Amino acid sequence: MHYQSIDLAIEDKIAHLKLNRPASLNTMHPVLWRELTHALDMLQNEAPARALVISSTGKHFTAGMALDVFGREGGVTLDERSAGGRANIVPQLLDMQQAFGKIEALRMPVIAAIQGGCIGGGVDMVSACDIRLATSDAFFCIQEINIGMTADLGTLQRLPKLIPEGIVHELAYTGRRLPAQRALAVGLVNEVFDSQEAMLEAALQMAQEIAEKPPVAIWGSKQAIHYARDHATHDALQQMGWLQSGIWQTGNLVEAFTAKQQGRKPQFDDLPALHSFKDADYPLK
Repeated sequence: MHYQSIDLAIEDKIAHLKLNRPASLNTMHPVLWRELTHALDMLQNEAPARALVISSTGKHFTAGMALDVFGREGGVTLDERSAGGRANIVPQLLDMQQAFGKIEALRMPVIAAIQGGCIGGGVDMVSACDIRLATSDAFFCIQEINIGMTADLGTLQRLPKLIPEGIVHELAYTGRRLPAQRALAVGLVNEVFDSQEAMLEAALQMAQEIAEKPPVAIWGSKQAIHYARDHATHDALQQMGWLQSGIWQTGNLVEAFTAKQQGRKPQFDDLPALHSFKDADYPLK
C-alpha cells in the first residue's frame, strides 16, 4: 500500500511501515500525520498482521517535525493571541498525540528500526513502540528544547518509563544527542547493528517469531505490560487475573504441544477484525 509519505507492505502476517521521504529527511508534515493515522487504524481494525515493523529510508530515521506543520495551509495554527485561542491548543495537541498513541495501543507489537538521526517527533514516535533496534550511527535528540519549546507529543511522558529519569532530564534540558551505544547501555534500544540491512533483517526476524505465537496471547501480554507500567503491582496482578480469565484458550496450549511433538509450526487463530459502532450500517427511521 503506497501513500505519499509512507509505504506499507504486509507479507506473511508481518506489516512493514516505512517512512519514505528521504530527500526531506523524513520530516513529519501534515500529510504524514493523516497517512500514519489511516494506516494504523487499518492495522488495528482489520488485523491483517500480527506484528508491525516501522523503519525509514535515507540517512536519517526522521529529522522530526516539518516546519509546515505549523502556520501554513493544511497545517496546525496555534493561536496564542487570546485565552480562547490558547485553550484550543489543548485539543489540537491531543489530536497529534493520538497518532503516536495509536502505535502504543495497536493490538500487535511494534518494532522500530532506527538509522541515523531520530530527532524531535521521531523520539515521540519510537517511545510509543514496544521494541527499538538501532544502527551504530543512530542517535536520539529531544530537539524541541533547541528550538525554544517543550517536547509535547509523548517523549517526556514515555521516556522516563524506558530509561533512567536522570538521563531524560539531561536530554530534555540540554538537547544533547544520545548515541546508539549509550542508548543501548541505558536500555532505550534492544540491540545495535553495524548496518541498516542487518538491523532490518533482525527486525523482520523478530517480527516473524512474534507472528508465530498466538495473537490473543501476544495482545494479552502487551496489555499486561502496559498496565503494570502505569499501576501498582497489586493492581496489576488483579488486572492480570481478569485479563487471563478473558483470553484463556486451552486449545492454544494443546496446539503448541501437539505441533512440537509433530515437528511442525503451530497454527493459531488471527485476532478478529474490529467493527466500530460509528461505522455500523444501521438505518435511521
